[in-house]
Amino acid sequence: MIKLKWMVALIFLAPMITNCNNMNEKHGQGPVPPRAKKVEKKLTAHGDTRIDNYYWMRLTDAQKNAQKPDKQTRQVLDYLNAENRYLEKELGHTKKFRKRLFEEIKGRIKQQDESVPYFKNGYWYYTRFETGSEYPVYCRKYKSLDADEQVMLDVNIMAKGHEYYIVGGISVSPDNRWMAFSEDTLSRRIYAIRFKDLETGEILDDRIPNAQSGVAWANDSKTVFYTSKNEVTLLSEKIKRHTLGDEAEDDEEVYHEKDASFYIGVYRSKSGEYIIIYNSSTLVSDYHILPADDPKGTFRQFIPREKDLLYSIDHFKDKFYIKTNWEARNFRLMECRESNTSKSHWQEVIPHRPDVLLEGVEVFDDFLVIDERKDGNTDLRIIDQSGGEEHYLDFEEPAYSAYISTNPELSSEYLRFGYTSLTTPNSTFDYNMRTREKVLRKRQEVVGGHNPEDYTTERVCARARDGVLVPISLVYKKGFEKDGNHPLLLYGYGAYGITEDPEFSSVRLSLLDRGLAFAIAHVRGGQMLGRQWYEDGKLLKKKNSFYDFIDCARFLIEEGYTSSEHIYAYGGSAGGLLMGAVLNDEPTLFNGIISGVPFVDVLSTMSDATIPLTTNEYDEWGNPENKEYYDYMKSYSPYDNVERKEYTNLLITTGLFDSQVQYWEPAKWIAKMREYKTDNNLLLLYTNMEAGHGGASGRFKRYEQVALQYAFLLGLEGISE
Repeated sequence: MIKLKWMVALIFLAPMITNCNNMNEKHGQGPVPPRAKKVEKKLTAHGDTRIDNYYWMRLTDAQKNAQKPDKQTRQVLDYLNAENRYLEKELGHTKKFRKRLFEEIKGRIKQQDESVPYFKNGYWYYTRFETGSEYPVYCRKYKSLDADEQVMLDVNIMAKGHEYYIVGGISVSPDNRWMAFSEDTLSRRIYAIRFKDLETGEILDDRIPNAQSGVAWANDSKTVFYTSKNEVTLLSEKIKRHTLGDEAEDDEEVYHEKDASFYIGVYRSKSGEYIIIYNSSTLVSDYHILPADDPKGTFRQFIPREKDLLYSIDHFKDKFYIKTNWEARNFRLMECRESNTSKSHWQEVIPHRPDVLLEGVEVFDDFLVIDERKDGNTDLRIIDQSGGEEHYLDFEEPAYSAYISTNPELSSEYLRFGYTSLTTPNSTFDYNMRTREKVLRKRQEVVGGHNPEDYTTERVCARARDGVLVPISLVYKKGFEKDGNHPLLLYGYGAYGITEDPEFSSVRLSLLDRGLAFAIAHVRGGQMLGRQWYEDGKLLKKKNSFYDFIDCARFLIEEGYTSSEHIYAYGGSAGGLLMGAVLNDEPTLFNGIISGVPFVDVLSTMSDATIPLTTNEYDEWGNPENKEYYDYMKSYSPYDNVERKEYTNLLITTGLFDSQVQYWEPAKWIAKMREYKTDNNLLLLYTNMEAGHGGASGRFKRYEQVALQYAFLLGLEGISE
């Protein structure tokens, strides 16, 4: 890839700052951190002017992808590469340790592995990994698991020649002949959709660029519906219809979403009878449906859009099930005839409960499975569709994650579900909903061995400053004493209603086995304790997320789990914002913080509708065209609130091609931090010059960055082996 060649070449340029570093090192002063140039940029809104001296770091996609970099591009990449070099000098002594950590993490992962097969439309589907491979192999077998294997797609072959390669959206046509798949080679989550003839093995010439990853097949097995993206904002804007063999530019637009605050997409119902377009913003849902037997037909709207009305639909026989917040903050389940979907014809199936969040529904011919959340944990509720008899699955640990897995067949009486906790590896079960027999199909193997009994998991609650109790999930190795002398890593996210459930991580064992405890602060902004928990952590209540995290840290210190000298914090993306805000409020509460792909330039990003995904997020953070939101965002935006004071040790990570949080946010943030901080603590930035928001592609390569993060934390504890 040309762009990568010249980016790598820039590393070997000799900017003046590198010469200065070398000179100072010769005189025993240690490496000198890079200093970004300052170019004053005035940003004015509502009569308020902010000065952004590092605004110049913003590059367009065209600049990053140009064959020859312009002056600004060279300056930005020089700076990012200088920061990477500086990090390597500061952490150079950890190089062998990082390699050991990487090999240790990699060594716990089973090299030759296979997913549990699931049955769909006559075939068993599964994914397997081969020894030494970075990417999966997608396979199927006809009718029996004893049949010959058919390799549908070997991603290792497809990825050759690419620094970054991800396959998504694999789906097979109803007649089982054609496979659609999508590929991203830029790490921008812009996919190209392609097709393969599973009978001949030929990959067709059809190629649909600038799309989301998935497609929905019509029942004729030659028509697909897909979502087209805006190349600038990366918003999903249009649903198009493609017929195999046609040119993509001739594809017909069947839906155009003109409200930039909505995400859209298209999928095929589990029943196979409908193609469904979904439109969703933070506060509004909208669906359009089309019989899958009529691919040339016209979509009809399920119900008119309505402010603050959220819902989702599942088709079953001659009706739809509807999960909705209509007069139900924590959602309830309704149903209606497919012939008349108007809201006045919705009938209640499961009423609203103030103490239970209805999170999801899985429909079978004879059963309904309800995914509920109560007291912070997930319950799976089984309802017999014929008689109404119901029961719950039993989970014994105090903090765990249970979830509905892959269940494509309506006629099945087996529920496939997953279970994991901070001590129990990810496990796949088949549960006979009629006989109530539960069979473990697979438990994640930890190479080298793992005994859950060697570790302890807890669920405790910290009292926040406003009196609210905030749940914390913890895990540590037995023998851990609550005497305040042990290190602890506290993780948080707290946005978009996403609940960070406690899950097992073989990677995390590298910390636990070295004496660290790990904790998750389930702060407001997620939905751990219901919809209100989310609403109390967004918009003009966003600071609750930050205060909750700080108060959780103080609680853990007061209870003897750790001390200020030994507590660390980590968060990524919106959790990176959490880290930045906490750092400004309590700059020395933690001994070290890792902030991954951090959303830290909140006010400037939310003020610029040309930045990917900004307009989709107005209902999460607020629209700064409204002065009340502008002032509130400005009061907590990490970049805008850097002050001249001492800050704790900080490692920031980002990706040059990140489409969700642009690289310039952390780059500007660290530049300003270097200008203002008055201490000598570590301040480091690592930029992956080949990847985006999710980091490196590949099964193992991503753990090189994890090893870097772990070495940073463990080094602060004086642990080097």
